Amino acid sequence: MRLLFIGDIVGRPGRRALKENLPGLQRELDIDFVVANGENAAGGNGITREVARELLASGIDVITMGNHVWDHKEIFDLIEQEKRILRPANYPPGVPGAGFCVYETGHKGRIAVLNLAGRVFMSELDCPFRKADQLLAQLEGITRVILVDFHAEATSEKMAMGWYLAGRVSAVCGTHTHVQTADERILPGGTAYITDVGMTGPRDSVIGVKKELVLGKFLTQLPRRFEVASGPYQFNAVVIDIDDETGEAREVRRIQNFE
Repeated sequence: MRLLFIGDIVGRPGRRALKENLPGLQRELDIDFVVANGENAAGGNGITREVARELLASGIDVITMGNHVWDHKEIFDLIEQEKRILRPANYPPGVPGAGFCVYETGHKGRIAVLNLAGRVFMSELDCPFRKADQLLAQLEGITRVILVDFHAEATSEKMAMGWYLAGRVSAVCGTHTHVQTADERILPGGTAYITDVGMTGPRDSVIGVKKELVLGKFLTQLPRRFEVASGPYQFNAVVIDIDDETGEAREVRRIQNFE
């Protein structure tokens, strides 16, 4: 199975980058399944029904989320209705939506996608490590092809999750920081790992935000309403080749496309 994981899609520039890059990559690389983090897809914060429909129509099979998942009130109903949108599984019990799901890919079999959020410099959710244990126990005997989107701030916490799940899942892909890291590798046991897949959004920005607004915040320490930057985009992703039978990753490579 060949999987494409797209880094955090930010606003309109990110959605444009998706439309202009994904169809060609699907054809050229013979992609079987596409996952993207969409928690910044609607104006830089959260996702709406209209934007979710746009992303799915563009060729994404599953949209993962993160700490901005609840920024638009319509998500509360949407995430219950649309099983192709996941929120972090380590939210407390009773929260709308699901944090993992198993999807059919056709002749390549099933894939499980898990969405987890970190806790270092983030909201105090339930333990993502213990939640991963619980979810993997539920998936036993269902599929060996398992992708984890770990939406976290701290590099150390992401690396720890990679080692914790090494040999237990097919891939651990970090999201949230919007800066693609150059540490992609296959961990022992056949787990593809990268600390952060990066950002699909405006390149001439500060992690997707208009740079003058961020600079003003740093220089004055006064409140600023952040807005998504415009201009040329970047498209960040990783391609992962996974053995259908064993669930072990064979190769992981980064993609950086620029407008």
